[in-house]
Amino acid sequence: MNLVKKFLSYYRPHWKLFLADMICSLLVALCDLFYPTISGNIIDKYVPSRELRLMLIWSAALLGIFILKAGLSYFIQYYGHCVGVRMQADMRREIFRHMQKLPFPFFDSHKTGSIMSRIVNDLMDVSELAHHGPENIFTSTVMLVASFLILCSINLWLTVGIFCLIPVLILFASRMRGRMDRAFTKTREEIAGVNANLENSLSGIRVAKAFTSSDHEEAKFEENNGAFLRAREFAYRTMAEFHSGMGLLTDMLNLVVLAGAGVCCYYGYITAGEFVKYLLYINIFLMPIRRIIDFIEQFQNGMSGFRRYVEILEIEPEKESPHAEEVSGVEGSISFQDVTFTYGEGKDILSNITLDIRKGQTVAFVGPSGSGKTTLCHLIPRFYEISSGRIAIDGRDIRDFTYESLRRNVGIVQQDVFLFTGTIWDNIAYGNFDATSDQIVQAAKLANIHDFVMELPDKYNTYIGERGVKLSGGQKQRISIARLFLKNPPILILDEATSALDNATEIMIQEALDKLSSNKTTLVVAHRLSTIKNADQIVVLTDKGIEEQGTHEELLRNNGLYKSLYESQFRQSGADR
Repeated sequence: MNLVKKFLSYYRPHWKLFLADMICSLLVALCDLFYPTISGNIIDKYVPSRELRLMLIWSAALLGIFILKAGLSYFIQYYGHCVGVRMQADMRREIFRHMQKLPFPFFDSHKTGSIMSRIVNDLMDVSELAHHGPENIFTSTVMLVASFLILCSINLWLTVGIFCLIPVLILFASRMRGRMDRAFTKTREEIAGVNANLENSLSGIRVAKAFTSSDHEEAKFEENNGAFLRAREFAYRTMAEFHSGMGLLTDMLNLVVLAGAGVCCYYGYITAGEFVKYLLYINIFLMPIRRIIDFIEQFQNGMSGFRRYVEILEIEPEKESPHAEEVSGVEGSISFQDVTFTYGEGKDILSNITLDIRKGQTVAFVGPSGSGKTTLCHLIPRFYEISSGRIAIDGRDIRDFTYESLRRNVGIVQQDVFLFTGTIWDNIAYGNFDATSDQIVQAAKLANIHDFVMELPDKYNTYIGERGVKLSGGQKQRISIARLFLKNPPILILDEATSALDNATEIMIQEALDKLSSNKTTLVVAHRLSTIKNADQIVVLTDKGIEEQGTHEELLRNNGLYKSLYESQFRQSGADR
């Protein structure tokens, strides 16, 4: 019931257009009720009495009714669907805004293709239900009641006898409802799997080609596609059973009506015109039953999609602390106080981390893979919530910052750069949408990308393709650095920002990073230890926590894990220690 109530709430912003659609639907239903009565009167009265003038008048009246009905039907088809698609747009807008506030673990555990399926595919059927559902129920109710009363006025006992068959139709439809619900829900789950697999395969098409693994990718796709096929076939079988069963029952009802009315006409209980009226009205009576049958299918299909939509809306978004405030003027000192972080139900990723970073310091984090270096940095902008302990910026708990003001003061440069589909200008401007043209160009110059851009035919308006596919790794990295120059945060996180680049490109980008990190508190996650020798502090992380910390020279003198990592990395290269 709550699900239906939630669904109905989306009609509120469009109630005027929806009301107009319902009024037009009512008028269409009333138009359909005129034809049998006029036809019966022509057969019973005007034909036997040879009143041609009245026949023509009522025929012209019917023509006018049909033209009016056509205009009303146009309004229903156009504006009725507009109501549905506007509701769909509202739902899509709401879920997109909600997803902007969902915590990172949600995106870690849900496939992109599956999320897209819920936002796009599922809401298409919801839109159809939004338009046709209330309209079909409303007009069907009007036509059922009106045709029933008219049929009773023609012959009460025949109508009562025929209506005794209606519960059989209702019972059959209700028994099929559960099966259809399960069938459509399963279908949606499987198409989400197909979308997720397809999105993953297309994103990794270069890897697939490099490893000549097209057969493997096809096999994975076929597995998901086969599961969807089986689910869809089951849904169609259920639909076939439903429609064929309902078709048989309505045909039997038609047969009973034909035989019963024919007998009544034979014995003189009704006239020939009333016989025709009865047959026409029984068809009008069956029309809403068929609509209700279609509605049951549409309802199951649409509500199964709406249920999946609501499941995402019910996921708790990131919650601000009751004491959270907009904070400005951040200087950049960071303090970790006995911080522990556990991901899901697993073991601790970070245990009892205590660390103080002064304003303007450069602190590097090194250690074995999986020791939690990147995770530690991601706790600062609250991409993940700590399990226990406290993280403070300028002595203030980060939970007392609003999410927006906290993240506004933290900038991240990662190894795997994400650029949005669009132009170079669009991606640099992402750092500050209020930036002027001169500021964007200056940011590009500071990031050592301006000269390259000016050599392109379209310069800053160059289209870079999906995720910047038309650019090299170094070019993408410099664009990401340029947008951070625009953002200009006091705290900077460099997460293996140069580890995947060649030496010449690394030197160019390192120069840009040095300018970017000037006078900023900078946290560096690095595998290449040569890039962090000048850090103010180096922290060695393992699965046990902080193993060592100090300057490069201090850690080498300690003869601990850092020295072992450093010597193993430079042993073959003969680099200066």
